[in-house]
Amino acid sequence: MPQIQERGSTHVYKVNKISKEEMESMVARCVYEQPPFCSAACPLKLDTRALLKAAADGNFKKALQIYEKIAPFPLILSRGCEAPCEGKCRLGEIGDAPAIREVERAVARFGEQSRLGGIFRTSKRQKTAVFGSGLFALLLAGELEKKAYPVTVFCEEEDPEAYLRRAAPFLDETAFALELKRLKGKEIRFVCGCRLDAAFYEQQKSAFDVLCASDEVRKRLFPESEPIPELMICEEERLVSGATEGVLDAAFGAKKAALTVDRLAQKLDPRNTRGQEGAAESRLYTDLSAAKKLRRVAVPDGGYSREQAIEEAGRCIQCHCEECLKSCAYLRHYKKHPGLLAREIYNNTQIIMGDHQLNKPMNACSLCGQCTVVCPNGFDMARVCHLARQNMVSTDKMPLAPHEFALLDMLFSNGDAFLARPQPGYESCRYVFFPGCQAAAIAPDTVRAAYEDLCARLDGGVALMLGCCGAIADWAGRTELAQQTQELLDRELARLGDPIVIAGCPSCARELREQGVKKLRGVWEVLEEIGLPEGVRRLERPMALHDSCGARGDAATQAGIRRLAEALGVRLTDTPYSGDRSPCCGYGGLTAYANREVAGEMTEQCLERSDEAYLTYCMACRDRFARQGRESCHLLELVYGTDAGAPPDLSEKRRNRLALKRSLLCELWGEESMEEKLDYELNYTEDARRMMDERMILTDDVIAVLEDYRASGEAIQDEDGLLVARRRVGNATFWVKFSPADGGYLVHRAWSHRMNVVKREG
Repeated sequence: MPQIQERGSTHVYKVNKISKEEMESMVARCVYEQPPFCSAACPLKLDTRALLKAAADGNFKKALQIYEKIAPFPLILSRGCEAPCEGKCRLGEIGDAPAIREVERAVARFGEQSRLGGIFRTSKRQKTAVFGSGLFALLLAGELEKKAYPVTVFCEEEDPEAYLRRAAPFLDETAFALELKRLKGKEIRFVCGCRLDAAFYEQQKSAFDVLCASDEVRKRLFPESEPIPELMICEEERLVSGATEGVLDAAFGAKKAALTVDRLAQKLDPRNTRGQEGAAESRLYTDLSAAKKLRRVAVPDGGYSREQAIEEAGRCIQCHCEECLKSCAYLRHYKKHPGLLAREIYNNTQIIMGDHQLNKPMNACSLCGQCTVVCPNGFDMARVCHLARQNMVSTDKMPLAPHEFALLDMLFSNGDAFLARPQPGYESCRYVFFPGCQAAAIAPDTVRAAYEDLCARLDGGVALMLGCCGAIADWAGRTELAQQTQELLDRELARLGDPIVIAGCPSCARELREQGVKKLRGVWEVLEEIGLPEGVRRLERPMALHDSCGARGDAATQAGIRRLAEALGVRLTDTPYSGDRSPCCGYGGLTAYANREVAGEMTEQCLERSDEAYLTYCMACRDRFARQGRESCHLLELVYGTDAGAPPDLSEKRRNRLALKRSLLCELWGEESMEEKLDYELNYTEDARRMMDERMILTDDVIAVLEDYRASGEAIQDEDGLLVARRRVGNATFWVKFSPADGGYLVHRAWSHRMNVVKREG
């Protein structure tokens, strides 16, 4: 059997399978990081979702810390905020939106103020001054102090208490006392009783790096009838001012002004790189199907108590979009949303060209397309991973190890185990049955029964083709090998008379269609048309149907399978994520070869949907479920009354393919084929068989090692008296631990690695 060359070139070819613009457009489809609608509506960018979560948990200290990030004086903001967030809450579409403003007020009242001063705070060198009074001036001073700028406030009031009273006359006495305490605890220097005129301004300005003023003072210093002086923009002396209306406007104006001050202090253009300021629109998707239509907790005089605030905050459904993460075990395993993971994989393949940390994630995707179906915007993670594999292979950066066994198995299916014959008595045929490599490996008796039935009931002759459709090479990103496979199949189909292909596997059907095969039908379609075989036994039992990811988007196939199952007496039970939303069993995309852990999680996710036995119409799915200990069977097993039994190991799968080919050649076409037999007994311990299956080591590999040992006599003896021999086969070195037994050998262990052992002469 031919080997596949391991990557060896050190030359890097520039292969752009996907452009940066296309990647950015694709990443933009993912709305995972979009803000919830309440936060987007807030010009101050309050993390409302986090605040409500903390409040619902009763952690008012944490909730206040979140609120203080946007509010240097939380009682002032919570008392006067117009709460645009409430109008944008998605719960308002089905009932009462949470009383976010009332929860904020409770948080500001009951939360414990954080203290981050002392050694944890380093003041900046640039000094700032705020001239004037009022809400904007107060909030601006608070924002600058939060940014660690030394702030001096020049005001006409006699003390900070009067200053605060003028800024926030709407506060009740309790709230006023709390905010006054908060104001006095900030590092803000007050110079009170000032006469804020041009002369005073000229006297004070030289001591500060950035100068700010309330709108009232700005008009007094620079009347609107006069042109604005160069003082507004020169580098030595600068002025920032603000005009406000409501509390939220004042807070937003102060936040914008503080950012301007920050950039001016760093001698940067204040107009550039400010990000998106103010309220915005969110594209976040939120599933409201499970949301409860609870009514708002009534607000008593004086606001919510702690308990009422906790109850009301608990009504928040924590808007987020995790449709793909909920449905895809692969994304959950790597704990990354597709926008982030796609960008990392893109950087891996297009920029740094081969970060081994990203090889495993890109090869672990099953390429099933479930993410695209469940994503409200159709994000296609499968395409990202598929193109990444192709790019890595094209640039000699993809190691062969993750996919080598599967690729060699494909070459075996299209080599030693390949068969293409017209029906006996025909030179060319109207049909050809193509069951797929997994069906022949797992359930050869079912393949034979199906072929004989089709031959008996279809006019025009039915040829048989045993082999692989090329999906394995395609999934591995090996485009050249996939092309060679397509050329092989095209030649054989032409030799058989260009027949209609009857595919036994939905993944094969999809792959062949993508290769350009136009005359193609599924075996399930044919059976619906010609009817079930005579004497078929009705099952009369409930089963959970698992839809193959190869049939995703194929409504006709999914419906036809259900009709056949019902005709067989199966009572199908409904499961979450069925039809187009059905998850992959773990075989697709070669996940089972590249990352066994992720493949196992995929299989578990499929099986946790129901406690019933599983009915499949993909033989790989049937095999994955049976390996996990769940009763499962293929639709064709029910149709023909066959039972593939326990899942075969990797070596048995190859033997099944060869045995099917040899028996059909002998019994249908009268062609004898010699089966090579060993001239010694070879047995395996249970541990050895388990190790070989887990590590993808074939009996042929073990035999090659033992044949080498028999020829050379070279082996080492371990402390238990067992012999250990090795041999290089293809790209791997195989080791076998064995003992002589009854004229043959008993294999105790087997393992392999990709290092080459060099024997030094002398």
